[in-house]
Amino acid sequence: MRLIRFGPKGDEKPGLWKNGYIVNLKNIFPDIPDIGEDFFKNNWIQKVSAVTDTGQKMDVRIGSPVSRPSKIICLGKNYSEHIEEGGFDKPVKPLIFCKTPNALTGPFDPIVLPRSSNQIDWEVELALIIKKEGKRINRGDALNYIAGYSVMNDLSGRDVQFSDGQWFRGKSFDCFAPLGPSIVTPDEAGDVKNLRLTTAVDGKIMQDGNTGDMIFDIPFLIENISEDITLLPGDIISTGTPSGVGIFKDPPVVLKPGNIVECRIENIGLIRNRITSQ
Repeated sequence: MRLIRFGPKGDEKPGLWKNGYIVNLKNIFPDIPDIGEDFFKNNWIQKVSAVTDTGQKMDVRIGSPVSRPSKIICLGKNYSEHIEEGGFDKPVKPLIFCKTPNALTGPFDPIVLPRSSNQIDWEVELALIIKKEGKRINRGDALNYIAGYSVMNDLSGRDVQFSDGQWFRGKSFDCFAPLGPSIVTPDEAGDVKNLRLTTAVDGKIMQDGNTGDMIFDIPFLIENISEDITLLPGDIISTGTPSGVGIFKDPPVVLKPGNIVECRIENIGLIRNRITSQ
């Protein structure tokens, strides 16, 4: 099953994506909430899984598949080859940071460059969406807390990220977390320990990695994060990026107005965003 949100920004409706057709879930369930905490907490994911409607063609904007999560938790330095390209020491425990919900944007929306950073970089990442509240989750039970998976571009203002001494501001600019195009439930996602991830800029492949290169796997991440941070339904965990980011290329490559960035993950989907100026 592939859950989507569609419609104008700020007025998205929950839906299903079925082979290029959209099922408007509001037409079937008038009382259905937006895809967020209440949706998952009240088990709407199970209710909509029984929908047999094949949908219809719609020329409509696709939004972020999650509305206003309580938190977006991200992983730094979680791919071995990315560690090597940056000359970092291998972490002994997960390096986590947060992006703020204002960073979320649709999978095909424009990315507006900030005024306070001139080194904007890409990071394709496998993101997972939490479906039920949990704290001190055992890794053996961790996968039962996952509603599904999505593609995220963890855009980064590198000059701000590195000069601030912490990553919060350079990771949380408006529209710095395009997500989508859908939430793919685990039964359709395939083996998430072996998925190809790529980033292309104007058609040129910049990143080409595999989730098998993760240092800390998904069950361990959920166990580690939830030890003293309660995960809520609708929360997003973005699991890190492979090698090939722009800042470590020789010479460094940064995004400019007019660039088109495409992040793709096998079985999960493609997001495509044009870079624009203020």
